[in-house]
Amino acid sequence: MSSGGATGMSSPKTPPTALRGPGAPAAYLFITGNPNSGKTTLFNALTGLRAKVGNYPGVTVERKEGRMQGAGEGRQVTVLDLPGTYSLSPHSPDEQVARDALFHRIPEVPAPAVVAVVADASNLQRNLYLATQIIELGHPTVVVLNMMDVARKNGIEVDASALEAALGVPVIPVVASSGEGVPAFKRAVNDIIQGRRSAVGARSFCEPSAPFAAEAQAVAAGIPQPVTPQHSLAEALLLLSDDRFLESSAGHYPESIREAIRAARRRLEESGVDWRSAVIESRYQAIAAIQQNVTREATPPGHTFSDRLDRVLTHKVWGLLVFVAVLAAIFQSIFTLAQVPMEGLEHGVSWLGQHVEAWMPPGALRNLLVDGVIAGVGAVVVFLPQICLLFLFLGLLEDSGYMARAAFLMDRLMTKVGLHGKSFIPMLSSFACAIPGIMATRTIENQRDRLATILIAPLMSCSARLPVYTVLIAACIPDRELWGGLRAPGLVMLGMYGLGIAAALGMAWLFKNTLLRGPTPMLIMELPPYRRPMARTVLRHVWDRARLFLTQAGTIILLINILLWFLVSYPHNQDTRTRFEARRAAVQAVPPTATAPEAAAARAAELARIDAEEKGEVLRSSFAGRLGRAIEPLIAPLGFDWRIGIAIVSSFAAREVFVSTLSQVYDVGDEDDPAEGGNKLAGVMRLEKRPDGSPMFTTLLGVSLMVFYVFALQCVSTIAVVRRETASWKWPLFQWFYMGALAWGFSFVVWQGGRLLGWQ
Repeated sequence: MSSGGATGMSSPKTPPTALRGPGAPAAYLFITGNPNSGKTTLFNALTGLRAKVGNYPGVTVERKEGRMQGAGEGRQVTVLDLPGTYSLSPHSPDEQVARDALFHRIPEVPAPAVVAVVADASNLQRNLYLATQIIELGHPTVVVLNMMDVARKNGIEVDASALEAALGVPVIPVVASSGEGVPAFKRAVNDIIQGRRSAVGARSFCEPSAPFAAEAQAVAAGIPQPVTPQHSLAEALLLLSDDRFLESSAGHYPESIREAIRAARRRLEESGVDWRSAVIESRYQAIAAIQQNVTREATPPGHTFSDRLDRVLTHKVWGLLVFVAVLAAIFQSIFTLAQVPMEGLEHGVSWLGQHVEAWMPPGALRNLLVDGVIAGVGAVVVFLPQICLLFLFLGLLEDSGYMARAAFLMDRLMTKVGLHGKSFIPMLSSFACAIPGIMATRTIENQRDRLATILIAPLMSCSARLPVYTVLIAACIPDRELWGGLRAPGLVMLGMYGLGIAAALGMAWLFKNTLLRGPTPMLIMELPPYRRPMARTVLRHVWDRARLFLTQAGTIILLINILLWFLVSYPHNQDTRTRFEARRAAVQAVPPTATAPEAAAARAAELARIDAEEKGEVLRSSFAGRLGRAIEPLIAPLGFDWRIGIAIVSSFAAREVFVSTLSQVYDVGDEDDPAEGGNKLAGVMRLEKRPDGSPMFTTLLGVSLMVFYVFALQCVSTIAVVRRETASWKWPLFQWFYMGALAWGFSFVVWQGGRLLGWQ
């Protein structure tokens, strides 16, 4: 079937135009392709990792765009990285956005001047399916033949010139990870935009039967406002052959077109034509012929390095052991490698607090800056090295291709709880932050599976819990070696992450057998080849996450700490101040004798004890103290007192605030205690006593509090994202209540059960 059937259609809504001169508007370059084809790697190479990230209007799908570096000729080229898709028939919100952008259905996104279809040269047949569909739309198109190095290693030779002749559009071979071929691609884009090179295909890759062709021509004639002259016929082929294309276009087509499509399908069925498979079979026949003419296997396929490695890493036993070992190594490294920079940051915060205190006169403003801002925010910022290390390891796993193997490996376990490996990718993303993890569920086709994954994603221990775990482990868990060089703090950290995974799987099983009952889906997943991680990309990712963390520390955490300082400092009680001043004056009125220096030390100790008593009474009578004592009956069965209650309530805005709240509640000073290795807060917590004189922060209390934070949904941002993803308040409120109930229940079992067993 020729694309000439669209001749005579109305002109495009926004035709691509040649842009010349520095005053011309930006030309849009769309990058599309299959998942794992290297699409985002090419985007990073074009934009220099300088991307603006937001959401498409009306949906939570991420929109990433940036300016092409070195465009030349005085004009700007804006690069838009579309979500990965296997075809123009969407299965998920991600794929629907990619389709709608190419069909110019998103008003905020202009029509493309050029569409770059990234194709994996080592898996050409599957990638050409989408490429041929896009070429038929009539946009100026360039096929980027990526991963040429992988194809060569696999013994596959691709003749780019022959492929260009077969497709009728420019074909540029590249290795996006190393930059090979990227300058040639930029030149091709510039030539197309300037009108020096044609990139519009002149053929169709589908030759279905005559009855189907006739019906497609009739439907094409009724499609309003095609984007390009060739577009209407390509759209008609999709409408006739794919229910999913029509169902995902709610409100776009009038009832007259829908009825015409139903009538056409009935006529095709009556004539014995299978309208569901006719176009697919015809397209794959054309693609097979193209591939046969442009590819050659230089060597027998054999077993590649990835195949040999996968025999171990995806093995049902060895693969799982390797996965656990990798996680254990990550969490052990987070403690050992981050120790020195954390101490350096802590000393820096103390130095800043001391100098501000010496520079400013006494008063409420100095107390606010030193105790509220510097000490409060600094107590969280010192954990930046650990968070950077966590994102570094996650970036290395993702960039190397191991993350997909982890999802495949976990599919066996996920199937038993009613989900599949695709749900594990958002769960792994939630180790960094639940928000991108929840947003990653949009790649899950089944709505019930997607909702189940959203409900359990926050159970994965995110980076915001890392400061909480770290300070509690430092204060409550003895740092001693247990087995094979593994130390107790690292194993406890691994245990908390493991508990979150186990809880997520258990709740998934419960949801899939009750509220969200449905069949267990099958996993069809592509495993990308192993690649050497790109240091620039990984480090840029770490920097972006670190900057986001510091931004939060500079806004949300700062504001909360200012509010907390006010709540723990006010109201002032003049009677309390007068009473303690009288006690201090009485002690100072007795001069120490010259022959008894120990008397001076005793007087200093007594004054310090009076100061501590005054701070405790002021805190107890403050607004924060009243709030903590109000909720103390609810949390006392978990081993928590009213001061811990203050930290729990304040950390609802952001889990990291738990640490800075304790720093203010216990009035951590500016001098480091060398015996505590610079960890002031942990040292103060170890010295804290209960009213009966027993230690407050014991191992049992530390575990009980960490278990509480494993389960509790202490993150208002996550609740907001779940509300946006589900378009309802029902599910985020349900999620908050069920996770809160789990947090209280499991913490109760740990504390009360441990006390029954005589643990401390």
